[in-house]
Amino acid sequence: MGENGKRMGAIQRQTKETDVNLQIYLDGHGKTKVDCGVPFLDHMLTLFGVHGFFDLTLKAAGDTEIDDHHTVEDIGICLGQAFAMALGDKGGIARYGLSYLPMDETLVRVVVDISNRPYLHYSADVPDQKLGTFDTSLALEFMRAFSQHAGLTLHIDLIHGVNSHHIIEAVFKGLARAMCQASRQVDGLSGTLSSKGLL
Repeated sequence: MGENGKRMGAIQRQTKETDVNLQIYLDGHGKTKVDCGVPFLDHMLTLFGVHGFFDLTLKAAGDTEIDDHHTVEDIGICLGQAFAMALGDKGGIARYGLSYLPMDETLVRVVVDISNRPYLHYSADVPDQKLGTFDTSLALEFMRAFSQHAGLTLHIDLIHGVNSHHIIEAVFKGLARAMCQASRQVDGLSGTLSSKGLL
């Protein structure tokens, strides 16, 4: 929880491979400023902010002269940590989110439980190994890092689709909508939505 009661998370992560500065407001308007040195991921995270109604600011640099792996994974880590920070004890949130996201010929289903029990099921294979310079297998690495550090049970399934760009874009948009739904505050709910009283 940030200033004025706003649900926000701010993470700075610096390693020998990457330098990431990320800030997110959960109750935003989809305003984004994203520059991470990986143009395709810039595009995906901009979509994530816009379609999740999250205000997202990201500045990152990494050893992209080797490849994009470290940068993509570390941004997933930071975004997950920022969500966890913004949600605090997870009191008052809906907890579950579901999105069926169409994009032209593609349909993706994303289901999330903000459970504090990290688990990722990812079944959204794409036919192309590269989109421009972006290695499409890194979408999975991003989702794994994000779910682990946000404390999510996350299921992502491609129902049908053939265009690699459409598939990955639908995954990110679907994640945005599912996270928006799961993190929304429920009127009258103060504690955690769990019969155990704790997530």
